[in-house]
Amino acid sequence: MRRVALALGLTLALAACSEAPAGEALVKVKFDGSDAEEPLAGPTETAAPDLGPSACESVQFEGVPLTHCIADPAQHRIAMANLGADKQPFASLAKFAASVDPATIAFAVNGGMYGDDLKAIGYYVQNGERLKELNRADGEGNFYMKPNGVFFGSDAKWLVLGSNTFFNTVGDRPQFGTQSGPLLLVDGKLHPEIQDDGPSRAIRNAVGVDASGKAHFVISDAPISFGQLARYYRDVLKVQNALYLDGQVSSLWNPARGRMDKGRIGPIIVVSKREAKPAAASSEAPEQ
Repeated sequence: MRRVALALGLTLALAACSEAPAGEALVKVKFDGSDAEEPLAGPTETAAPDLGPSACESVQFEGVPLTHCIADPAQHRIAMANLGADKQPFASLAKFAASVDPATIAFAVNGGMYGDDLKAIGYYVQNGERLKELNRADGEGNFYMKPNGVFFGSDAKWLVLGSNTFFNTVGDRPQFGTQSGPLLLVDGKLHPEIQDDGPSRAIRNAVGVDASGKAHFVISDAPISFGQLARYYRDVLKVQNALYLDGQVSSLWNPARGRMDKGRIGPIIVVSKREAKPAAASSEAPEQ
């Protein structure tokens, strides 16, 4: 088993959640594969008990409404979740929320490409157990737009790295990790296959880590192009590497604001409050 290296100084399957590559026209589909009749609905919030201040805020960028959530190492922990106590995928944020105390959670988002079984098709580490190896294969869809990347970390140190860089430089297995693609930003520049403002638009989410170590999670509240989302990370958040997490099924649970997005999802990135105990999440037995 290859052990993976936090160097901080840090087969082939087509994901069911993949979109058309950047620059191609986007066709909205239902989860059964048929054409969607209506555009995706925007987020909704309901009255919530007093769970303290929200880690998320509403912003606008180039006329597109976004929700920007910050995970601060001084205040938060990050973990992955995919399977419930029944060893079946949660499949939705609502089902995951029913398994934890909402008071311990800052927010949670879907994060990482997955197959028809809702399990990760790329590198995936949960609670220190590697359940899926790094996927360096070629294929179709946004996951295979090289370079793709890995969001990972241990304790309060988190990074986004390109998959090849991760493979070549990381030796110790992190506490959590999820692979997705493409990288929206590569060393501060837009991914070479991403247009400045291509015609493909969807509800999308991504993650990037700034120079201070804070992780910035952004989900669009209206359809957005790959290029617009990448520029928000480059021009506003000033991160070097930003990783696209998913599109169309992109979902956010923000307990403090009563927001619970609906969507059939795979791996979940869970940001919990550091003063609370880490959110419990079941996992499969590790690969041997």
